[in-house]
Amino acid sequence: MVYAVLLIGLIIGLPVAFSILAALFYFMAVGDFPYTIRIVATQMYGGMQSFPLLAIPLFILAGELMNESGITVRIIAFTTVLVGRFRASLAMVNIWASVVFAGLSGSAIADTSALGRVFIPEMEKRGYPRDFAAAITAASSVIGPIIPPSIPVIIYALTVTGVSVPGLFLGGIGPGILLAILLSIYVMIFAGHYERPDPHQTKASKVKALFQGLIPLFMPVFIVGSILLGVVTPTEAASFAVAYALVVGIFIFRELKVKDLPAIFARSMRDSAVIMVVIGAVSAANWLMTYNRIPNMVTDFAMEFMTAKWMFLVSTMILFLVVGLFLEGISAMLVLVPILHPIAVSMGVDPTHFGILVVFNLMIGLITPPMGLCLFVADSIAGVGLGRLTRQILPLFLVELLALIIITFIPQTVTWIPRYFGF
Repeated sequence: MVYAVLLIGLIIGLPVAFSILAALFYFMAVGDFPYTIRIVATQMYGGMQSFPLLAIPLFILAGELMNESGITVRIIAFTTVLVGRFRASLAMVNIWASVVFAGLSGSAIADTSALGRVFIPEMEKRGYPRDFAAAITAASSVIGPIIPPSIPVIIYALTVTGVSVPGLFLGGIGPGILLAILLSIYVMIFAGHYERPDPHQTKASKVKALFQGLIPLFMPVFIVGSILLGVVTPTEAASFAVAYALVVGIFIFRELKVKDLPAIFARSMRDSAVIMVVIGAVSAANWLMTYNRIPNMVTDFAMEFMTAKWMFLVSTMILFLVVGLFLEGISAMLVLVPILHPIAVSMGVDPTHFGILVVFNLMIGLITPPMGLCLFVADSIAGVGLGRLTRQILPLFLVELLALIIITFIPQTVTWIPRYFGF
């Protein structure tokens, strides 16, 4: 009945945090729990009272600042120099611009919004169908939360499992690049006939594009590098990212205006508040489940009926794909991972491998209807309708599913970089 309350809340459109709290209050009301409100409030506050969690609003703010600093066109020019000479060049530039942009925003939705406004009309001018342009923009934006720095990875490591943040950051590099390569192969084979030729860039313009593209790239390199060297914590690195974004936007590119800062800070606070309230609600729910030994019972059940690691991984993959159809990725992660992570560890699954697998899995849900947020953002820009967009994104979904299968059954695609650096 508790899960029925949760599902009803989600179905009627109640925010995830309030749906969780409604189910939590019901569970405590039918049980023998005194001081219900006090317990929930204490556990919610305790779940949000964490210094490392400051990294979340800071990285969100850094991404907003970089998005407003005029880096989008510079990233596009940078990636055009790198891959613009290949077949289906503009579609490939779209994909690899997402790889570069991933190191700045850590958000698939921000990626779709920022790059889509430039790429969708430009790809249409070059001969691509508008619905295909929107689909490839949404599909490639999934790379954003996988390549570091990544907001879902930080939440996974700090609030759910305690797995090493640097290890997870490094673990996302291989799968992110793998997905970009597979999407590039797809567009070269199936979308090359769309594109009309474009005038070549001059040597001077290429040099300028490379130079201006390297400036924003220094931010993720410094963030990951400083964390790996032990110079800063993830929270301190996030603070530097904000300072770097301000300097680049105001003094180097000069496209970020001081008068724009209040609106940027307001958006960042709003987005951060949504995430933090969900974290608080899930912390209270996790405490209640632990108090009632629910994770232990689920672990015992899984260990009895899942006798092989591959059975658990396949079951988890299917579960998260289904859940991702209806629930936003971070919310699903916060609800399910505290139960599934101990099972994965007990079955010998590498914690870094499992973490990236979960993040990758749930991010695919951003491009699958009926709750694919990146689909909604792409359609709001392209205006082609979700029906046409869904038909175009289906083969791209299959490409991403292939990448998911590869990283599921070849753990080295995730773990070889972290192990090289000692994680």
